Amino acid sequence: MADDPATLVSTRWLAERLASPDLRVIDASWHLPDTGRDGREEYGARHIPGARFLDLDEVSDARSTLPHMAPPAGKFLSRMRRLGVGDGHVVVIYDGAGIFSAARIWWLFRLFGKTAAVLDGGLPKWLAEGRPVTSDLPAIRDRPMNVAARPELMRNVTQVAQAAKLGHAQIVDARGAARFRGEAAEPRPGLRAGHIPGARNVPYAALLEPDGTMKDGADLAKAFIAAGVDLKRPVITTCGSGVTAAILNLGLARLGHDDHALYDGSWAEWGMYPDLKIARGDA
Repeated sequence: MADDPATLVSTRWLAERLASPDLRVIDASWHLPDTGRDGREEYGARHIPGARFLDLDEVSDARSTLPHMAPPAGKFLSRMRRLGVGDGHVVVIYDGAGIFSAARIWWLFRLFGKTAAVLDGGLPKWLAEGRPVTSDLPAIRDRPMNVAARPELMRNVTQVAQAAKLGHAQIVDARGAARFRGEAAEPRPGLRAGHIPGARNVPYAALLEPDGTMKDGADLAKAFIAAGVDLKRPVITTCGSGVTAAILNLGLARLGHDDHALYDGSWAEWGMYPDLKIARGDA
């Protein structure tokens, strides 16, 4: 599949445009606590030339008790201004895992009506190819940005519960199979194990090649179809806390599937409330 500045671009595509004055590269590296990795620290040591660092939690709704929920439009705008990202910029987002947290920031751009691309394979592929990195910080220059929120790209717990009951949209869970089936404990304390009734399981890793790039064409579609997902019907993605679900949204966008949304609260919310039904196993 071709490079697409609205979804996914290759390392070669980015390298050829790295000197463009209208390019903005964002390092959105974020790691789970059990990895022992610090995205900001790694950015300070080395990053793609010109990249600006964006912490996932710093562009989240601080008023929510749930992890990294989507922020109000004003907060998104303020963080973009702080990075020197504005209207007319070509935005490429990457992370230090390959395709992981970058997809969540890509989804936030879409949520606010903006276009961005994820770097396929992220920093690991960039480094493996011997491409340049630096520890120098870029000069930040303001450029205005206008946003137009797209609430249809996000679902809340009430909407997801309705979808689970009525079946008007497919719920697709990006967590690993053991967590989906309820066979593995959730990493966040206090959460029940299992999944939303009727959900399908497409672990986000099923969309990726061994080198961390996203699968292409028919292989990408097969990852969804094998789990029983009908690519002609609406999809609501979910995961542990709304991060890896965005990888599924990215994959669906690459397939030209436009009717998909993300459950922002994900299992961090659903698994917390005893009055919400859960299922275990493959059912």
